[in-house]
Amino acid sequence: MIRLFLILLLFLNFLPVKAFENIKINFGNYSLNKYEITIEEFKRYAKKNNITTEAEKTGGGYEWGAGWEKREGWNYRTPYGKIPKSNLEPAVHISRFEAENYCKSINGRLPSFEEWSKAAYTQQFNSNEFLKGKTYEYPSGDKAEKMNSQGILNYNKHVDVTSLPEGINSLVAMGGNVWEWIDDIRKDNSLTAGASWWYGGSKTRKEGAQYKPSNFYAIYVGFRCAFDVN
Repeated sequence: MIRLFLILLLFLNFLPVKAFENIKINFGNYSLNKYEITIEEFKRYAKKNNITTEAEKTGGGYEWGAGWEKREGWNYRTPYGKIPKSNLEPAVHISRFEAENYCKSINGRLPSFEEWSKAAYTQQFNSNEFLKGKTYEYPSGDKAEKMNSQGILNYNKHVDVTSLPEGINSLVAMGGNVWEWIDDIRKDNSLTAGASWWYGGSKTRKEGAQYKPSNFYAIYVGFRCAFDVN
């Protein structure tokens, strides 16, 4: 009986990961991950492909303090230097190049800003909450609400992606939680969009997107993948 209970418990622990991680929202010629890529997903990829991230190689990732400060032991496995509460938190301390390689490994890519913003702000489907065809100011609609941003949900850290509410087009955390790498490049910089928990809701608007060094990795930046639909 005890053995059966332990097997059932193990099954239930794995079920949420398997149930959500392959969910994509289809926008016609491309689709997007419903959720940001998680620690669990990146961990399996890294193990399978013998990947060591730059944050791991160099001793840690970055956090803003008196400028950008390196934090010992901070990487995607231990984003704040210790085992996270949930492996369904977004994978952070990942550079644009590392995010891109992950997406390629699952036959995807990083989304363009045109693709990402269309999905984040313009409702594409019939919805009880959002008007089909309308372009909203925020990924949450007309108002900055229900997002993991300062002054709204106000967790003061990124959280388990499955714990956050859906926004436009049923996507989760297109605003807040963590910045997301975008394919658009300007010299040695890549675009990030959506803002992180560190900012207020205003940064989650389309105009809030900002370029960061492509080889940069920090507690505030994660990603999701896009997929071509044939």
